Amino acid sequence: MNQELAPKSPASPRRLHHKVEATSGHARAGTLHTSHGEVPTPAFMPVGTQATVKALSPAEIADTGAHMVIMNTYHLWLRPKPEVVASLGGLHEFSRWKGAIATDSGGFQAFSLAERRKVSEEGFQFSSHLDGAKLLLSPEKAMEIQGELGSDIAMQLDICAPGEAGTKERIEAIERTTRWARRCLDARKMAREGATAQAVFGIVQGGTDVALRRRHLEELSDMEFDGLALGGFSVGEPPEKMHAALREVAPMMDPQRIHYLMGVGTPADLIRAIGSGIDLFDCVMPTRNARNGQAFVRGGKIVVKNATYRTDRRVLEEGCDCLTCASGYSRAYLRHLYVAGEMLVHRLLSLHNLRFYGRLVQEARQAILRNQYDTWSLEKLQELRQDRP
Repeated sequence: MNQELAPKSPASPRRLHHKVEATSGHARAGTLHTSHGEVPTPAFMPVGTQATVKALSPAEIADTGAHMVIMNTYHLWLRPKPEVVASLGGLHEFSRWKGAIATDSGGFQAFSLAERRKVSEEGFQFSSHLDGAKLLLSPEKAMEIQGELGSDIAMQLDICAPGEAGTKERIEAIERTTRWARRCLDARKMAREGATAQAVFGIVQGGTDVALRRRHLEELSDMEFDGLALGGFSVGEPPEKMHAALREVAPMMDPQRIHYLMGVGTPADLIRAIGSGIDLFDCVMPTRNARNGQAFVRGGKIVVKNATYRTDRRVLEEGCDCLTCASGYSRAYLRHLYVAGEMLVHRLLSLHNLRFYGRLVQEARQAILRNQYDTWSLEKLQELRQDRP
């Protein structure tokens, strides 16, 4: 298959709309219209696992440039429970985040908690990591939970094969994911009125096997999904194989629907993926790295606990407009906080890293609008390979 997929026309009305405003090669700049505001794309979603982005308030998250966050279905299912969230007004009211919210389906937790689950055609049988309770996460249950949480975007339940999986395991994963996709869409049709306003995205699997990815993409593109996501990347495969597969698959996604790459990745990963046609990203890396004392800067990243920064008066990145840099916090002070185990360093580094990602996608958008994405991306990738400041 050498042609891009033809635009699809889902039979049901779209719960959200993504309008492409400009292209530069395969890169796309657009606006995702949701019931909780507009999201300029390309866009990065900070990860709020427990209905919070660790250490930050909603206002601080918005200040990083984020218009949308993603929250975790599996963890919110266990605690505080979706019916509790629903009784308190849904995730937006509960978390006080007024922008758009996506929720994952719990499928990745099934992948990452392999020792605690069994999989069958019915779904994932979990043993709760909190109290050991036996729980069944089926496609229908995943949709029910996300409906109660009240997110703008729900993800279908899927099977994520590990990066080293063979062809047989990958085929089994995409075939079951397709069957579960139909069950998720059927569950939406049966949902209560409030939940029917929720958009649902299909998740394309297949690992780094381009033929399998294309096959699965065609299957899901024929369904009434509001958006399409690429799952099962950055799960142990070499980055260069992921990038190669993205170059082949992402340009073939339905141009009328938003393109979401799940759980990826480094700043360089985002730059390459945007060039292949990806619109939406999420990843724990900015905040997780912050908690480990790492800050992203133009030259790559710095590790503030290193002794070289003990008396360094410089801010993390000259010219950065994040609260941490704009307030003048020095690398020496940040190192002191980290070595002393002070919580403030997690906040300050998280603010900086999320703003770094926010600026990155904003700059990418502007380059696309100028039709100069290829030039900008090459310069940016070279900048990231510079020596650490």
